[in-house]
Amino acid sequence: MGLFDKFGKLAAERASLSDSHPFGIRIDEMYSPTEGSIQGKRVILAGTNNYLGLTFDPDGIKAAQRSLELEGTGTTGSRMANGSYAGHSALEEELVDFLGRRSVIVFSTGYVANLGVIGTLASAREVVLLDADCHASIYDACKLGGAEIIRFRHNDVADLERRMVRLGDRAREAIILVEGIYSMLGDQAPLREIVEVKRRLGGYLLVDEAHSFGVLGAKGRGLAEELGVDSEVDILLGTFSKSLGAVGGFAACHDAQMDLLRYASRPYIFTASPAPSAIASVRSALKAIKERPELRRQLWTNARRLYQGLAESGYQLGPQASPVIAVMLKSPHEGLAFWRALIEKGVYVNLVLPPATPGAVTLIRCSVSAAHTPEQIDQIIEAFASLRSPVDLVTVGA
Repeated sequence: MGLFDKFGKLAAERASLSDSHPFGIRIDEMYSPTEGSIQGKRVILAGTNNYLGLTFDPDGIKAAQRSLELEGTGTTGSRMANGSYAGHSALEEELVDFLGRRSVIVFSTGYVANLGVIGTLASAREVVLLDADCHASIYDACKLGGAEIIRFRHNDVADLERRMVRLGDRAREAIILVEGIYSMLGDQAPLREIVEVKRRLGGYLLVDEAHSFGVLGAKGRGLAEELGVDSEVDILLGTFSKSLGAVGGFAACHDAQMDLLRYASRPYIFTASPAPSAIASVRSALKAIKERPELRRQLWTNARRLYQGLAESGYQLGPQASPVIAVMLKSPHEGLAFWRALIEKGVYVNLVLPPATPGAVTLIRCSVSAAHTPEQIDQIIEAFASLRSPVDLVTVGA
């Protein structure tokens, strides 16, 4: 048996989608947060998670450039060795202040933040209750720690409660894992109702705010702030690769003892720390979130405009308007044809295929940005609407 023979089924599935699949798509040039070039064609970027459009923010670019000149291109070491620079500590202090929490740890990516925190806390002696639609990094973290994993139906608080009741006294020490905004359909966790269950039955609540940080809440702290339950959320997890426009991740806790994870978390101890220039741009972006609430307002104006336009065009969408807007299609082949057709019409989005999607549906997923102009939003709507015409229905199957 060859080393890669075990992936035969996967190879066959990829081959069935032809060589023109999206998984190796390359953006050849970037012109702005919302425009680029793919295969020689200028496109509107509507699949980048660049929610606040800060990847080209002049202040962030200047901060990163200064850091490159003063600190070089990378730390070449982990936080526990030689990889903690003044900027890493300053960002942690700024996040403590912004989030109103006592402890913040910065990680190299959002994925590593979940591995490092959840994988360390959810050891073999623990039980974890996680929403069925949680991100792969959360599942991987639970497996890394060896915890007993109990899935509850997506956003089904009654199902969560039933499973906690069955745990009896063990529920008091259980770890509950949900997300602020879910990355597939853009829907939000029912945090108020989950907090009520936690108050009655116990447990520790961890919320991954990757797609909701900078997006929700009066100050941009996320869904927990938006719903007024921040004090009931034990640990917030997040990433710098969405609203903050760079790369990295963080965990934030009301309990200062979370700092002990710096000495217990293998992904933290043995991963090289984020490049100083990335940290510098994140600090600039965090300042923008605090000082420019108009970015959030524009993001939601754009999101509602796109959601309404796609709904009026007759598409089946996720359950609520969100910066993540998913169009549901019947099959991978239909999705691939649709995705290609959108690029031809000058719009780049994400094609997400089973088994990564809820309910094995095929998704065309849009990510809205505050940097999109109303005209660009309308162009995206027009591209989608045109693919429901009789001519395109034959090709695309929409």
